[in-house]
Amino acid sequence: MVSSAAVAKSFLSDMDNLQEIFPVVDESGQVIGSATRGECHNGSRLLHPVVHLHIFNSVGDIYLQKRPEWKDIQPDKWDTAVGGHIDYGEMPEEALYREVREELGITDFVPEFIEKYVFDSKRERELVYVNRTIYDGPICPSSTELNGGRFWTMREINEAIGQGIFTPNFESEFLRCFFRLLAVNCFVEKNGI
Repeated sequence: MVSSAAVAKSFLSDMDNLQEIFPVVDESGQVIGSATRGECHNGSRLLHPVVHLHIFNSVGDIYLQKRPEWKDIQPDKWDTAVGGHIDYGEMPEEALYREVREELGITDFVPEFIEKYVFDSKRERELVYVNRTIYDGPICPSSTELNGGRFWTMREINEAIGQGIFTPNFESEFLRCFFRLLAVNCFVEKNGI
């Protein structure tokens, strides 16, 4: 029989560390201070930087991760393949490679920087560094950070947008950065081209 202390310890080890220190930045990305994860996610809306990687395979499908139910933001929703906070003192590219390795076990990829923008929600503000890559190799989602993942066709993405399946951040970012790709794929499919 497992003790309640062991269960609590296991649960807490899976939860986000609310005392983790994040850089607080201005909209250009300059560090202007620091705050804990808890402070950044408690509605204070302190602007903090994150990296995202959208992974496409060579046929144009996009890989999404399933967020675990214990996440403090958007639990149990499908999200960008890789998304993570930039540690205090870390550069965006360093954070990107670290997060991709930690979350999906991928080390051999070539990122393409797309853009940087501010994502604003009721609970937080993030300065998002958006990247993409084309990757056909093995993907090994971290069992401690994610609840799995899979490739989605553009048709599946189109049908699921606005249905509460994806995080609002993924939906807005996907439409912002990759709407043309979605539109072209839907046009081709509709017209049998």
